[in-house]
Amino acid sequence: MLIEKNLLKGRIEKQVEILFNKSIDEANSFEIYQGLSKALIETISKNWLETRKKYESGKQAFYFSAEFLMGRALGNNLINLGVEKEVKEILKELGLDINIVEDAEEDAGLGNGGLGRLAACFMDSLVTLDLPGQGYGIKYKNGIFKQKIVNGFQIETPETWLKYGDVWTICRPFDEVIVEFGDSKVRAVPYDMPIIGYGTENVNTLRLWEAKSINELDLKAFNDQNYDKALKEVNEAEDISRILYPNDSTNEGKKLRLKQQYFFTSASLQDIVRKFKRLHGTDFGKLPEFVSIQLNDTHPVIAIPELMRILCDVEGLLWKDAWKIVEKTFAYTNHTILSEALEKWWIGLYEEVVPRIFQITERIHFQFLDLLEEKYPNDRAKRERMSIIQGDLIHMAWLAIYGSFATNGVAALHTDILKHIELKEWYELFPERFLNKTNGITQRRWLLQCNPELSNLITELIGDRWVTDFSQMKNLEKYSADKSIIENFLNIKLEKKKQLAKYIEETQGIKINPDSIFDIQIKRLHEYKRQLLNIFHILDLYYRLKENPNLEIHPVTYIFGAKSAPGYMRAKGTIRLINEVANLINNDKDIKDMIKVVFIENYNVSAAQLLFPAADISEQISTAGKEASGTGNMKFMINGALTFGTLDGANVEIVEEAGIENNYIFGLKVEDIEKFKKEGYNPNIPYRNTVGLKRVVDALIDGTLNDEGTGLYKELYDSLLKGASWHKPDQYFVLQDFEAFRETQERINKEFSNRENWGKKAWINISNGGKFSSDRTIDEYAKEIWKIAPQRI
Repeated sequence: MLIEKNLLKGRIEKQVEILFNKSIDEANSFEIYQGLSKALIETISKNWLETRKKYESGKQAFYFSAEFLMGRALGNNLINLGVEKEVKEILKELGLDINIVEDAEEDAGLGNGGLGRLAACFMDSLVTLDLPGQGYGIKYKNGIFKQKIVNGFQIETPETWLKYGDVWTICRPFDEVIVEFGDSKVRAVPYDMPIIGYGTENVNTLRLWEAKSINELDLKAFNDQNYDKALKEVNEAEDISRILYPNDSTNEGKKLRLKQQYFFTSASLQDIVRKFKRLHGTDFGKLPEFVSIQLNDTHPVIAIPELMRILCDVEGLLWKDAWKIVEKTFAYTNHTILSEALEKWWIGLYEEVVPRIFQITERIHFQFLDLLEEKYPNDRAKRERMSIIQGDLIHMAWLAIYGSFATNGVAALHTDILKHIELKEWYELFPERFLNKTNGITQRRWLLQCNPELSNLITELIGDRWVTDFSQMKNLEKYSADKSIIENFLNIKLEKKKQLAKYIEETQGIKINPDSIFDIQIKRLHEYKRQLLNIFHILDLYYRLKENPNLEIHPVTYIFGAKSAPGYMRAKGTIRLINEVANLINNDKDIKDMIKVVFIENYNVSAAQLLFPAADISEQISTAGKEASGTGNMKFMINGALTFGTLDGANVEIVEEAGIENNYIFGLKVEDIEKFKKEGYNPNIPYRNTVGLKRVVDALIDGTLNDEGTGLYKELYDSLLKGASWHKPDQYFVLQDFEAFRETQERINKEFSNRENWGKKAWINISNGGKFSSDRTIDEYAKEIWKIAPQRI
């Protein structure tokens, strides 16, 4: 979409006047940001309306997700609308830098990790491909939390991204619905965020629900001066949409999580059914012809019994007819094989929070038992293993597979593990329902926006079709032997490293060397992602440098970014450990800055947009078989970082595309781990026999490192060598993979010095990143699962 510069400037001026009673030359950067954003919404408003009307005539896909990690909207929307140049000129005339105006926007607090970022990329691809799709989620008032690092410890503070409201979400009060729990009712108030595509007039929608009390105030209690009681109902309702993933270490926390899941799925289904009735009447047998709902992991699976409730209790359908509709409407994405992420709800809690939904879930369970009895009459053990309700737990993943027409994994290896190991019995029962959809990322944000220097070079060489057809990247490969092109690319990489170094010095006060290797691990903090393995190696390298100051290495900067769940103490211990090792190394003059360690505080999308383009090494070191896909690995790849990782998740497909010789693969494979599980694994063997490893591990308990008496380091030590009641020692094989990790790091360090050869490897990775566009992923979902076709206005 193009808009004449003076018209756009006039709209910005008008919005600044309305919002702030100022002329545009008086406004500060935040006020300009608000006025500009409102002007853009005004510009796309007609197309937004036309898109909605266009989509109503046919089938639509609805993406249910507990999180959407959108990042800042302004910069992305300027690029997608094609008005970045005009806006830069307008701001320059006002004496403003566009970067300062963009920095006035807070990152939207709607997500946390890869699950949410994937959902955001999918929203971008849906609209860019003109596909009739909409997202549904929660408008979290305080996001997950803002991370502060104090004395090395993670401290959670409220994420106040909505303190001045959000210009990009528009309240739709007349689409409000009521959600009923066992003991209460709440209002679900919808807010719509426009999702603007690249090179299209279409504007899709992300609808986010905010929880509000039925009664705004207990006036009698207030007048009796019992102010807490007066607002009790309000606070309890608003808690539902206050925090993403509230701490669920207690029953109260678990209840709140379940309320969140039911809240947004019930509100979304009521919305969908209401629109269906308005457009198509009450012939609900046609619902699957017009509606396909994708459940993004197990968080929204409670939607299955909720749609049964709506169809049977509200619309009066017979159970058997309603069930046929339900299993033709839902599709389920499995994102993990970790047992703790395959949600299970305690019956007592589930029945207390959503009693009617429990009754329906129980009936679904018995219906499924009948099917299992028919299929496996002589195998009681199998029937019990596959039961949706087992003992006092409801298995939401089992409910998802039974109640949907498709179950997909998110990388070829992950899907293979699901089919043949983790969900083998389910695959044998429903082979036609299982398929793979390798994840992807949007190249618009993760290359075009965050790395304009590299984007310009790519466009000079192959044109700009790659922005919407990422398979065009393959045309770059022929330049891998062109020394001048590789030199140009390496100069761009150095510039991106300088930009990141400047950001780190300004925000964290740490000076880093842009000529050093930038070795980066940025992702959610979890044991299986093995940040612990990374910091153990860094500590070992530090000890070796202390012993041998003449050890020849290329300088390395190790960069971490991660948040731990508030109640995940072992992950918090790892954050403290990383920061303490960083403090130890960065302040030791003997090391002479040969190694530096940086922990990025409050890692988010905006920081990520600086980190991915600057990386030389992409740390993807999860225990083989545990990372479903990963998408950070793809963002690193297309910006010219080499993957250093295990054969896990999408790493497998990355090295298939770019060549294992152009990346660094180490460690145990899935089959090796399966063998260890069968034959037994003793972490004391690598602990005692791997040179230097015992010294590193013992530093957790021998007084070398200090966790301020919290016991966090001792707990980490015990998790590796003693295990716990719920897991075996070193369940993620940190100690077993240590030696292979170190050997591969040494090879990386030596080979980095060959600048030309390194640049060629990086270029080949960029050239072969075409498969990893979310456009490709969404096109597959649309054709093979949702059965929707482009509808261009």
